[in-house]
Amino acid sequence: MEKLSSLTPEQITQDLLPKKFGKWGKIWTAILIAICLIGAYAYYRQIRYGLVVTNMRDYVSWGIYISNFVFFVAISLVGSLITAIFRLANIEWATPLTRIAEIIAVSAIVFASLIIIVDMGRPERFMYLFLYGRIQSPIMWDVIVIMTYFCISLLLLYMPLLPDLKILLKFKEKSGNALHKLYRFQGSFWQGTKAQFKISEKAITILCVAIIPVAFSIHTVTSWLFATTYRPGWDSTNFGAYFISGAFLVGAGGVVVAMYIFRKFYHLEKYITELHFDKMGKLLVMLSLLYLYFNINEFMTPAFKMKKSEAGHLNELFSGTYAPMFWFAIIGGLIVPIIGLLFKKGRKPLPMFVIAILVVVCAWFKRYLIVTPTLLHPFMPMQEVPASYHHYFPSWEEWAIAMGSLAGALLIITFFARIYPIIPIQETLTEKNEAEKL
Repeated sequence: MEKLSSLTPEQITQDLLPKKFGKWGKIWTAILIAICLIGAYAYYRQIRYGLVVTNMRDYVSWGIYISNFVFFVAISLVGSLITAIFRLANIEWATPLTRIAEIIAVSAIVFASLIIIVDMGRPERFMYLFLYGRIQSPIMWDVIVIMTYFCISLLLLYMPLLPDLKILLKFKEKSGNALHKLYRFQGSFWQGTKAQFKISEKAITILCVAIIPVAFSIHTVTSWLFATTYRPGWDSTNFGAYFISGAFLVGAGGVVVAMYIFRKFYHLEKYITELHFDKMGKLLVMLSLLYLYFNINEFMTPAFKMKKSEAGHLNELFSGTYAPMFWFAIIGGLIVPIIGLLFKKGRKPLPMFVIAILVVVCAWFKRYLIVTPTLLHPFMPMQEVPASYHHYFPSWEEWAIAMGSLAGALLIITFFARIYPIIPIQETLTEKNEAEKL
């Protein structure tokens, strides 16, 4: 707060204006576009030749696509955590993080929707959900809550952006003609009057209240897609809370990664301070402990009973084929963050960045472990099927499409940061004025 109060409004505005890509920004964007193009080519092959180009078969019929879907839905939950819960709780230190959280949420939910269409094989089948959908199906519940969550998240991203669009319109020579037209189209009606601010604040508050139950619903319903399917490893009443706690953890980790990158390359040390990393570090510890608790619940009960149907699945996770991945996800994604972030030195920017990357990577592998091992251990034993049905490892097309979707989400965030202020300018100026009054 002291650093902010020493800055002039003009300096704050200049610091937070969108910046053109530098050398590393162009290289980063080119790499992401290349990965997306490879993914698009792999998807073309899948459409042309069918799902036979994947290694999904009768047993593992979801594979890496649904793992990616669950990961995207999980990380999108950060929008409700940072924007809605923190805003309603009047946690002022979170102001520089709200827009970062919302753009992560929007980009993730976009590709969560797209990866479902990819998994269907033929994209026109998506239309059948609307023409012949049955409300009794959990898949329809998922479609409804995802669309609702996307709309609310988009509004929560757009409405706080309106005052900043008015500021951006004053810098035509810096933004360029094309972006100036875009800003004018999106926010020319915003005059910045007291009445407009009052309506905007009321609308944002309503959206923040609305998005919390929707955010909880989206991940609960996603967990029900598994829990309502009678299979070892999924037959659990713990899945809703298990999924939500894990989603909050990976979402917070994603925000920390974005915080560090934007702070370093956009020189935002005055706005995203060590205090923010310290606070987010404490939050990550709490969320890690919560998720660890639900992991113990998820695995201890079936491990204690060790029913025959569950035994093969659990043995594969604890000491079998998937054991290295499982213990990497548990130790790297839960134990290391808890131990590392309990100490103040661990909550400094660089250690936080490393731990947050570990949390996000381990979270992806955790989603893969939720999907694949269970499908390979059905209640009815596998009999008289080809040997390939007993194993699953994604084909290069699957890997390319999965990596392309991840690159696409990062590309949305990258272009957003190029076009719009990644930290709210108007809210930062308001925070400075309030600090001066105190």
